[in-house]
Amino acid sequence: MLYWLVDLSDKLSVLNVFRYITFRTGGAVITALLFVFLFGQHIIDRLRLLQGKGQPIRTDGPKSHLIAKAGTPTMGGLMILSGMLVSTLLWANPTNPYVWVVLWVTLGFGLVGFYDDYLKVTKQSHDGFGGRIRLVIEAVIAGIACLALVRLGHAPFSTSLVFPFFKELVLNLGWFFVLFAMFIIVGAGNAVNLTDGLDGLAIVPVMIASASFGMISYLSGNTVFADYLQIHYVAGTGELSVLCGAVLGAGLGFLWFNAPPASIFMGDTGSLALGGMLGAVAIATKHEIVLAVIGGLFVLEAVSVIVQVVSYKLTGRRVFKMAPIHHHFEQLGWTEPQIVIRFWIVAVVLALAGLSTLKLR
Repeated sequence: MLYWLVDLSDKLSVLNVFRYITFRTGGAVITALLFVFLFGQHIIDRLRLLQGKGQPIRTDGPKSHLIAKAGTPTMGGLMILSGMLVSTLLWANPTNPYVWVVLWVTLGFGLVGFYDDYLKVTKQSHDGFGGRIRLVIEAVIAGIACLALVRLGHAPFSTSLVFPFFKELVLNLGWFFVLFAMFIIVGAGNAVNLTDGLDGLAIVPVMIASASFGMISYLSGNTVFADYLQIHYVAGTGELSVLCGAVLGAGLGFLWFNAPPASIFMGDTGSLALGGMLGAVAIATKHEIVLAVIGGLFVLEAVSVIVQVVSYKLTGRRVFKMAPIHHHFEQLGWTEPQIVIRFWIVAVVLALAGLSTLKLR
């Protein structure tokens, strides 16, 4: 909404600052941070009162979790999503269609995760939303978004896959690109969901990835920088920097309450939504493969689960002591802070590797 102040810049020149994406991105970070910081404790107290016993803890997981994490409320994603939404609506250009498409995915996945969390809390069981039904709903949400993104772009580039490190290597997938893009969004959402198993483990890599894609969005949506870096220009995607900034700020506010020992868990409400958001931004900016690098930690977590399930079904043996892989390291004797901080370091290194693809072409 503040973007409309630009219309008054001819009468008051200082309002021209609202024209700049960098300024509004900074405003979005601060606004989301303050929103979550100011209202976070009230939300936690309310959720604790409503949920009673809080999120059920896996009995087959590390035994320490049954003692240390019992009674902790979940659905902390509501804090992040509310801060992100308020900040985005306040600072982003409301006429930009990319912002609305990404918000559609984020809030749609958030609702799916919220219902899953609700079932788990009310039943005090890990049997939440049916897996197949949940995936179908996620696919529908992602499919609508992908069709919109294809229409917003220009054929044949809008249905093409861009490869990092190469200036002109573009593979036109035709309408198969929609299915590919749906897989990226749904996969990203569930990969972040699998990562969310320790205090602070998922939110910091999400913030790192959001900051990275905030930069990518800004560069991809700017003709000068896109031409200089020889990356593909996608008109309008620069505005997604504001949304990514809002996620960064909301994540910082949430981390204040989620730092060990966590006052609240993100839950599927947050992890599904934030993963879907990252996938949608990657599709919009034509950096789908780069997402696999920057979000490599999430990919590793998802792959560890797939490998574990396939190995057990085919051979009856487990590759890891426990999946996702962060629980494997817990079983090896690593403490929770060791795992979390080391995984953060991995996330930073992967983000730097992903950002390096912008220049190494």
